Amino acid sequence: MNSRLDRNPVILIHGIWDTKAIFSKMSARLTQLGWCVYSVNLTPNDGSVSLDLLAQQLADYIRETFEQEQQLEIVGYSMGGIVSRYYIQRLGGINRVQRFITISAPHSGTLTAYFMSLPGYLDMRLNSGLLRDLNKDVTEFKRINFTSIWTPFDIMIVPSNSSRMPVGKEVKINVMLHRQMVTDTQSINALVEELKAPIKNKIPNLK
Repeated sequence: MNSRLDRNPVILIHGIWDTKAIFSKMSARLTQLGWCVYSVNLTPNDGSVSLDLLAQQLADYIRETFEQEQQLEIVGYSMGGIVSRYYIQRLGGINRVQRFITISAPHSGTLTAYFMSLPGYLDMRLNSGLLRDLNKDVTEFKRINFTSIWTPFDIMIVPSNSSRMPVGKEVKINVMLHRQMVTDTQSINALVEELKAPIKNKIPNLK
């Protein structure tokens, strides 16, 4: 399956309590600029299942939608950033994802995940078992184009610098609300620039 203009397909992964509809503005802009854009509704989306199970849904969707040799770009928003990380780091996605961009993702957890005790919330708490597991080999992202887009004003990702990562590129923008990170022109422009960036030569996995 080939995307337009020889670009890789872009897959947008939503956050908790969201559906792919949250990406309507972002998807329209990317489509207008020539990307083939895909998304998937993760279910259930309310935190009642662990994030590794949602990541398996993403893996299944990719396997069913794209040819095995098709390289991909993944954009993960909020919880979707952690779901995407699990797919890339634990379900083989590192071998076919060329660009991975997170938007306001709780890479080190968030205090708002303490509001409920459901499995998905537990996975996003500070120093959760899942996040410790993913962060122990975060250097894997040096193999691909990785960017974290975040805002210091985020009151859903607390502390907001939890969206930062020790590898890859960081883009900090001044957007006031968490949900605006997928609709604000600054965010979308930043995403477009990262999707246009030259793809680095992937470093082989020597494990």
